[in-house]
Amino acid sequence: MCDAAVSPVVTSQFRVVCVCFWFWTWLKKMAASSGVQVPRNFRLLEELEEGQKGVGDGTVSWGLEDDEDMTLTRWTGMIIGPARVSKAPPCDYRHHSITSTNYENRIYSLKVECGPKYPETPPTVRFVTKISMNGINNSNGTVDSRHIPILAKWQNSYCIKIVLQELRRLMMSKENMKLPQPPEGQTYSN
Repeated sequence: MCDAAVSPVVTSQFRVVCVCFWFWTWLKKMAASSGVQVPRNFRLLEELEEGQKGVGDGTVSWGLEDDEDMTLTRWTGMIIGPARVSKAPPCDYRHHSITSTNYENRIYSLKVECGPKYPETPPTVRFVTKISMNGINNSNGTVDSRHIPILAKWQNSYCIKIVLQELRRLMMSKENMKLPQPPEGQTYSN
């Protein structure tokens, strides 16, 4: 880069970005190796970046509800309902059966709130799209953390992505997969 063609302000901003990136990289390494707590906002920025990149198989996604939310508190999530459940190991083709779930190909919207003590405490999660599922309040879509294993036994290494994946996995459980579902497109009023 030719310094004569770049204003001092741009050069200064570039240095700040480089220092911040270096500090963030260093902080992640130190936290991973020494058990040091990563500050809440750094952790949530990492989750935001992962959500924006679309990491994973596309069956869950997440992002900030409002791009201007500097506290990184209110998030949205999306789960694509699982299509099928296999009842046999993948290598046992003789006894392989596939059962559809009642969530198949439905898109479920959620609201996730990461409070000031996140990730030490779990986020609060609420379905926006109506759903019939154990552990979900039928009148308002609130996820009861006592009935969702990952929330009941929360660890600070868990993240929004893992919560969404766990809810999707629970849709495939034998207790939930055949529950009658509300008509598609219905949402909770609050």
